[in-house]
Amino acid sequence: MALPRMKVITLTDAAAERVRQIMSMSEKPIAGLRVGVKNGGCAGMSYTMDYADEVRPSDEVVEDKGVKVLIDPKAILFLLGTEMDFQTTKMSSTFVFNNPNQTSACGCGESVAITPAEPPPGAAAAA
Repeated sequence: MALPRMKVITLTDAAAERVRQIMSMSEKPIAGLRVGVKNGGCAGMSYTMDYADEVRPSDEVVEDKGVKVLIDPKAILFLLGTEMDFQTTKMSSTFVFNNPNQTSACGCGESVAITPAEPPPGAAAAA
């Protein structure tokens, strides 16, 4: 019997609701929310978010709370186990990534250091 597969990313209720609100205001169809990481910033990496017009054949597709999240295969090990939240304070409203692979963040909060997760045993053989 195969073990249940861990989702690369999950959304809190607040994040899912905010993504659905933003997507509903779009003038064109949106296939999903593309989430990833890129090199840059003082800590080394930053999270990326964009709306996708289409699902690429190589995308990891995660559906959570009615939101389709698309992840580039190169970002999977950096995001494995991440929870995406949406928080509102007196000063700002923002998406927040609670990532167990994140080892540090810069003081301004714009970039992070992330150590890729170790693939589960046997993952290479199954791929």
